[in-house]
Amino acid sequence: MFRSTLLALAMLLSVSVQAQQKPAEPAAEKAATQSRATTSSAAANYFPNLILYTQDNKPVHFYDDMLKGRVVLINFFFTSCTGVCPAMTANLAKVQTAMGDHVGKDVTMISISVDPETDKPQTVKKYAERFKAKPGWYFLTGDKKNVDWVLYKLGGYVTEKNDHSSILIIGNEATGEWRKMHVLAKPSEIAETVAKLLNSPKEYESTPPPKD
Repeated sequence: MFRSTLLALAMLLSVSVQAQQKPAEPAAEKAATQSRATTSSAAANYFPNLILYTQDNKPVHFYDDMLKGRVVLINFFFTSCTGVCPAMTANLAKVQTAMGDHVGKDVTMISISVDPETDKPQTVKKYAERFKAKPGWYFLTGDKKNVDWVLYKLGGYVTEKNDHSSILIIGNEATGEWRKMHVLAKPSEIAETVAKLLNSPKEYESTPPPKD
């Protein structure tokens, strides 16, 4: 089961990455990739560990500080969006409420800006406050080259910000189990999916999420 699951995930990732336009890989990530070459975790080898910034202007390493050992929800947005972003973020605020004390304890919510040149930490903070984001829900931005590479590896990189994905990535990094849902799905359904991953046994080596 492990071999077939890992192979299926690898195939999905390969197809998705090839379909995307590819930003330039930051030099810092190239060096880090080489240093992680002997790491046993597939997720550690796949996910970038580049520095991004939270809405509180705190620098974080994407893999080490945001993903490693965590159950996560990841989506994409930009603060000046007048389309689907406000509705998506409002829906995630309901998910935050539905999950209660799990958020910030054993669940991390991550919203990544696809417009980092405009969305500076102070701008993102105001946006987060607008939707009453609580501790454990991080709105990430940073240097464009770093953000673009993180987005690319998650299947969320776009050259035109209005074309960003409305998919919610839900995963348990420790078990390697990942799901994808529409971010406007019912909050109760999203919370139920998260609950299943919280209670899942550690059957698999940690692997990257499917991005088809």
